[in-house]
Amino acid sequence: MSKQESEGANIDFESKSNHNGNVKIAPNDQSFLTILDDIKSSKSPAVINYGASWCGVCSQILPAFQKLSNSFSKLKFVYADIDECPETTRHIRYTPTFQFYRDGEKVDEMYGAGEERLHDRLWLHS
Repeated sequence: MSKQESEGANIDFESKSNHNGNVKIAPNDQSFLTILDDIKSSKSPAVINYGASWCGVCSQILPAFQKLSNSFSKLKFVYADIDECPETTRHIRYTPTFQFYRDGEKVDEMYGAGEERLHDRLWLHS
């Protein structure tokens, strides 16, 4: 995928996420740091989906992630593109990676996709 196509995918994703779910998007490192600070200072459970516009598996699980954000209203849903947030996501080795937070602490991590698997993990942490 070319850089231009990749940028187009990001714009398309942002417009879709605003209409299909309660997913907060981190458009850059500074924004993601603010979101992380909010998660770490909050008692609310949260899930962060680390993905990339060029990742086919990430694109496949994204609609399910957005849909599930409506079903699990007690959880905060966040999406961070590793290319848009390179400094704050440099620890991520696989995409997609899902991290689960409770009481400001990371309590679980899941690699790869699978809507049923993701649903079960969200249910466990909600």
